[in-house]
Amino acid sequence: MDPLEELIRAQPGLSISLAVLGLVVGSFLNVVIYRLPKMMEAQWQRDYVEFSDEVSEASEKLSLAFPGSRCPHCDAEIKPTQNIPVLSYLALGGKCTACKAPISARYPVVEALTALLWVLCGLQFGVSNALAGAMLLTAVLVVLTAIDLHDQLLPDSLTLPLVWIGLLLNIDNTFVSLQSAVLGAVFGYLCLWSVFWLFKIVTGKEGMGHGDFKLLAALGAWFGLAALPTIVLLSSVVGAVLGVALIVTGKQDRETPMPFGPFLSGAGLIHLFYPNVLLTWVTGA
Repeated sequence: MDPLEELIRAQPGLSISLAVLGLVVGSFLNVVIYRLPKMMEAQWQRDYVEFSDEVSEASEKLSLAFPGSRCPHCDAEIKPTQNIPVLSYLALGGKCTACKAPISARYPVVEALTALLWVLCGLQFGVSNALAGAMLLTAVLVVLTAIDLHDQLLPDSLTLPLVWIGLLLNIDNTFVSLQSAVLGAVFGYLCLWSVFWLFKIVTGKEGMGHGDFKLLAALGAWFGLAALPTIVLLSSVVGAVLGVALIVTGKQDRETPMPFGPFLSGAGLIHLFYPNVLLTWVTGA
């Protein structure tokens, strides 16, 4: 029996509860992933109209709660029975009941991934403040990853609160000391900020978005200064290898930017569950 199976058998109630809760929350995360960029775009348009004094047509107000879930292809209302995490997708064959258009596989993937990550959080931290923090962090990282992959955007409304929540949690040394958390946030931001400006001075191009600075600052606030080398190295190596592979295979153009947020998020998740991964990697222990 492997260690993971042993842990699940030791805490079956907690694991099952977190899995079910993760599926439900994952369904809501899909709403955030789909609607938040559209809400931001609508706000940008309103700001532009207000600044320019132009007249624009009124559009339907969009929020995370309103209107109800609809098919993005035919605008048909999605009934509650069609919105059961993972199961509804499988029962519908991955297609809308009204127009038969394919439903993105992202929906069940996000739901299942959130459930899996929350079970791992429970096994790692047990019932504790760290568990609540880890569940929140993983959920936000899932959302940021999906949004950045689709829209190449890391919303301030997610990254900045993540910085402050990390600092607040570490007042009680939940993950690291408060001093390490503050230094991690500061140097996490400055690290990628420096790379950004160095690259821009040398090439005249912007090598990454400002959201990446804030995301690394957030991870520094959660995991401390000592975690930054691991996170930066893992995200950079994996990002570089994948980028080269996509270019070589013709699936990615050299001039097409590739989002860095998913690699930072992935490295942060690895550090959350396996904080000594770099030491083990280097020493082979």
